[in-house]
Amino acid sequence: MVLMVENVCLETTEQGFLVNSADWNEEVAKSMAELNNIPLNDQHWEIILFIRHYYEKYKHLPNARVFTKAIARALGEDKGNSRYLHKLFPDGPLKYACKLAGLPKPPTCL
Repeated sequence: MVLMVENVCLETTEQGFLVNSADWNEEVAKSMAELNNIPLNDQHWEIILFIRHYYEKYKHLPNARVFTKAIARALGEDKGNSRYLHKLFPDGPLKYACKLAGLPKPPTCL
């Protein structure tokens, strides 16, 4: 599949994840968010940038429980809980945070 951003064709998987994470930038994230009906705000960006940093640092993606706990440690308990994260990404916080961050699909996500 292909995602068109600023007249550039970007290859994606069947589920809409970027094939090449180096293609990612904020415009790509905005386009993906629009396609997935996620209106981005500062809270979304905080989580998107968090998971990008996590992936760069640890070279792997966490499962949902580890993701939530890592957010709680880094950003506070008020953000590191599933209720808050599901408000931002109702169809799956880890899956959609990774997708919008240009990262691979987490192995634990359907």
